[in-house]
Amino acid sequence: MRLIKHPVLCNYYVTYRCNAKCSFCDIWEKPSPYVTLKNVQENLLALKKLGVKVIDFTGGEPLLHQQIDQFCALAKEMGFITTLTTNALLYPKFAERLKGMVDMLHFSLDTADKEKHDAMRGVACFDFVMESIEMAKSLGERPDILFTVFEDNKEDIQAVYEKICLPNDLMLILNPAFEYNQVGDSLSSKTLDELERWGKKKNVFLNQAFIELRRDGGNHISDPVCKAASTTLVISPENELVLPCYHLGERSFPINGNLASLYHSTDVQNQIATEGKLQACEGCTINCYMQPSFSVETSKYFWKSLPSTFKYNWVKGTWRQLV
Repeated sequence: MRLIKHPVLCNYYVTYRCNAKCSFCDIWEKPSPYVTLKNVQENLLALKKLGVKVIDFTGGEPLLHQQIDQFCALAKEMGFITTLTTNALLYPKFAERLKGMVDMLHFSLDTADKEKHDAMRGVACFDFVMESIEMAKSLGERPDILFTVFEDNKEDIQAVYEKICLPNDLMLILNPAFEYNQVGDSLSSKTLDELERWGKKKNVFLNQAFIELRRDGGNHISDPVCKAASTTLVISPENELVLPCYHLGERSFPINGNLASLYHSTDVQNQIATEGKLQACEGCTINCYMQPSFSVETSKYFWKSLPSTFKYNWVKGTWRQLV
């Protein structure tokens, strides 16, 4: 049964440009403009009308945008929950300007081994993460460590948890590597079992429904669990609405200052109706779309997702805004 029929999340790509070259991501290879403050102002007003609760300012590397703090401040003033994930290379530069503007601030870190992390990210950023943790704490911020889990770094979870997260009282977000349309890496059954155990520990967030979905073989087009297009609005740096999700990008619709009316248009609604049903959607496990998909419709994934989602939002203090 569908509980929420309006979009709840916006993945707002402020640029596709990135100052890292992660081995598991190709977004940094794309040419890209930067979004404008005018378009962000217009679109946030429309997103509010559409019922969106959470704005994820993303990229590329979102801190490459010189006005990112203004975007976050504007979203906060309008009552949105704000999220931002960074490789931390530029966080020391923006820390003061971002203070109090990001509800869910994530620093990407995939191992406690400096050389290994920098090799995975294609740039020397480990030291910047460590510096950013100290700087954020000094400003009263509560960043999270976002750990993308692969088969070849799963043994590093322990060290990140014990050496970095617990001493600094940081939440460790375990982000299982995902697959879609024959892209990405799968995790073994043994690794999934290990992650499930990790998710029960203090200061660890792991959506248990992610594990269940992988055990079930991901999204199935015959009975799709994915509600990517109806729960999540994807806005590109070109100021276009991208459907049914960023990763497939079947169609892009110019917004032209009319996001709300565009969303309700026949063409967009017809594209939304394809969510989870396209051939490329078979087996998909993309976390950023499954998280909101699980939250709007009662299913076994909804119930699996509920405890961990409540745990994280209780710790972050954002649960009140989601009710």
